[in-house]
Amino acid sequence: MRPERTISAPVVLGIVVVVVWALLAAALGPVLVPSPADLAVRLVAEVADGDLLLGAASTFGVSALGCLLGLLVALPLGYLLASSTTASAALGPYLAASQAIPAVAFAPLLALWFGYGPFPKALLCALLVFFPILLNTVLGLTTIDRDVVDAARVDGAGRWQLLVHIQSQMALPSVLTGVRNGFVLSITGAVVGEFVMGGRGLGELLTVFRDRVDTEGMVATLVVMAALAVAINLAVRGLERTVRWW
Repeated sequence: MRPERTISAPVVLGIVVVVVWALLAAALGPVLVPSPADLAVRLVAEVADGDLLLGAASTFGVSALGCLLGLLVALPLGYLLASSTTASAALGPYLAASQAIPAVAFAPLLALWFGYGPFPKALLCALLVFFPILLNTVLGLTTIDRDVVDAARVDGAGRWQLLVHIQSQMALPSVLTGVRNGFVLSITGAVVGEFVMGGRGLGELLTVFRDRVDTEGMVATLVVMAALAVAINLAVRGLERTVRWW
């Protein structure tokens, strides 16, 4: 796709969305759908007040910790599954079965086990990011050109040298794709955790605005949440492009 289309396509779509949004707001009224202009004024006021920015920072911190916890488990487990057919056969069915239970369903249990601090919310985020990172790690490691690995072994490379100098570097783009998808999901986990366990993040703000029947406040919080997810997505995409170039 040409660069001008990359820029113009989302701009045109955004204009269409705003126009349709304004028409819906005029038809349904501000209680149900706030107008884009009113929402922009509210966003500026909330950002100036600082609550939205503090909430976004809190939610981001919890989601980043959860993503780190998910990485610490998913990366070594993905390496184990990719390098051992026995481990893959033994653990595969249980990992697949675990995905039948929505991760957010664990939120009440995590609150019961670990209390109401940031750690149980980070664990909930880790549950959400774990599987995308695991699958992409396994994919990246199992699709490495076997000729490269075999040539390194002929040259005397051991398991650790293969992992550090070849496998980790060649699988890194796939792993980063899993991190990108997982990190965006971790925002959802942090917000759901704040719904259940409280806190000072965007989920808590949504709860406050909901109790006040403040539609503008809820939509403003959702916009900030979406902007946070987009920023994370773009940052990791930039890292992916840098890694591929390197």
